[in-house]
Amino acid sequence: MNNTIDLIKLHEGLKLKPYRCTAGKVTIGYGRNIEDNGITAAEAEYLLLADIQNVRRELIDRLPWATGLDVVRWSVLVDMCFNLGWPRLSGFKKTLAYIKSGEYNEAAMEMLDSVWANQVGKRAIRLAEMMRTGEWPE
Repeated sequence: MNNTIDLIKLHEGLKLKPYRCTAGKVTIGYGRNIEDNGITAAEAEYLLLADIQNVRRELIDRLPWATGLDVVRWSVLVDMCFNLGWPRLSGFKKTLAYIKSGEYNEAAMEMLDSVWANQVGKRAIRLAEMMRTGEWPE
């Protein structure tokens, strides 16, 4: 061992899920006290981009046909999967079938006729409109 980073890694250990340290603080990684320190905007951006990449890969694996969608409708699916997770998004069977067959008005109506739409409000309205029109919101 010949540097500070290795020394701290040795003492802290790596935990990839949040835990409570000996002082009772919510901690992650190599002893990062997220309860008191949080994360920076740059770290949040990095995590967001990594999470979006993971969602995209999952959608490509689960719905290979979706890669043929225009960028707006693809983005709707990515947003919904990011928000819901694949297990819950996969429950939108009618919505996904309508999207696959290009019936975007019907897909939008199905999106809005869901518990999820009631939970997320304006997000669902915006995404349904994007699905219907294939256009970015203004």
